[in-house]
Order: sequence, then C-alpha cells, then structure tokens
Amino acid sequence: MLAGVSVDYYTRLEQGRETNPSAQVTDALAHALDLDVHERRYAYGLAQIVWVPELAETEQPVDTALTRLMDSWPGAACFVLDPLLDIVAMNQLATTLFRPFTATRNLVEMVFLDPEGRTFYADWGRAATGCVANLRASSGLYADTARRHELVDQLSTGSTAFAELWAAHDVEPKTHDQKALRHPDVGEFTIAFDALEVSALPGHQLVVYRAEPASAGERALRTLSEASTSSAQDGRVAGGASHRGT
Repeated sequence: MLAGVSVDYYTRLEQGRETNPSAQVTDALAHALDLDVHERRYAYGLAQIVWVPELAETEQPVDTALTRLMDSWPGAACFVLDPLLDIVAMNQLATTLFRPFTATRNLVEMVFLDPEGRTFYADWGRAATGCVANLRASSGLYADTARRHELVDQLSTGSTAFAELWAAHDVEPKTHDQKALRHPDVGEFTIAFDALEVSALPGHQLVVYRAEPASAGERALRTLSEASTSSAQDGRVAGGASHRGT
C-alpha cells in the first residue's frame, strides 16, 4: 500500500516472476521499506536499473570516522567532494593549502572564478581542462537537478574559458594524476593526487594530495602542515586563555 503496488505484483516481484520493475516502482518500494543507501544500490542492481543517489538539499555531515582518517594523515591534504565538486569536508592541511582562495565552496569555482586560481594552479590550462571533464563525469547523472543548472550557469556566465570547455563535452573522471601548484608561502611544487570513492556517501570522493618522499613537494607540504599545526595550537591556547579569563 505504501509503495502503491498491488499485493499480487509485489509477490511476483519477490518470487522473481516479475523481472522488469520500473525505476519508479523500485524507488517507491525502497522508500516504503526504508532501505539505506547500500540496500537501494543493491535493489536497483537486481532490477538492472542505474541508481542515482539524491543530492541533498542541505550539506550532509561527513562521518566522523572519515574525518578522523583524514586528520590522521598530517602530510597529506585531504578533502571530500560531492558529485558537483562541492567541497564538503577538509582536513587542516587542505585548509591551509587552499588559504589563498577567497572561498572553498566548490572546486570548479575556485579554478575558474577566483582570481587566485590562475596563480595557484601553475599549469592552469591543464588543471582547468581536467576539472571540467571531471565535473561532466561526476555530475552527469544529475543533469536535470536545479543545483547543477545553477552551478553551470554561474560558471558559464562568469568564465568564457569554462563555457568553451563545457561546450566541448569532454568526459574524464579523475582517479590519479599530478598537479603543479604555486602557494604564496612555499612557492611552486608538484603533488600527486588520488580520488577514492566514499562508499558511505554515494557519488562522493575522498581526494588526497600527497608528495613523493624527499621531494620539493614533500618539503612544501611539511612546511604548510607545521604552519597549520602551529596555527591550530595558537587558536586552542587563545581559546583556553579566553575561557580562563571569563
């Protein structure tokens, strides 16, 4: 009754005598049975339907286990991206690394709309091309959502370069690559990055910026990590002093 299907149809479905349920029926049953994200993915797989996780209207909290994992890598800048490349979580080193940017809401906005983008990414053309191709790949299932339309319209209006690259329809999800970065505190250096799927947040990726041992990149990240640690400690001391004084 909750799913809006007949008992006979549901019985045939459970017994495997109804093998082609529609996406609407599968989704209705998933809601009625209160399936979690993993169960929904499995159910859609059984029905041979591509499952598109819903984009949350508001930012969803990242699991504390994942944030603790990110914080346990002091030499790596880690952040979590949603399917539209919105940054939903960062560790302290990533926050320090991206400090030159005015805002860190969305990675594509940082590349194309923030004036710092063309300086921060030493090979800006390569970074821009890869970023747009990655956005097409990761957000393709959300082509009809209001948030995607809003983001693409904003980027197309604000950046001719984005509009041209978007019109090329290149699709290339990023899983591993290298980037040349230029930071005002440590100069230019090269990092490797890996993008890993977050199973607890379908469509999200954990991005890890790291450097080869004994490289200029490792020295740069270590310097930024030490600066971020010192800043965090100063903040705690100041907060503690303020608390004691009240």
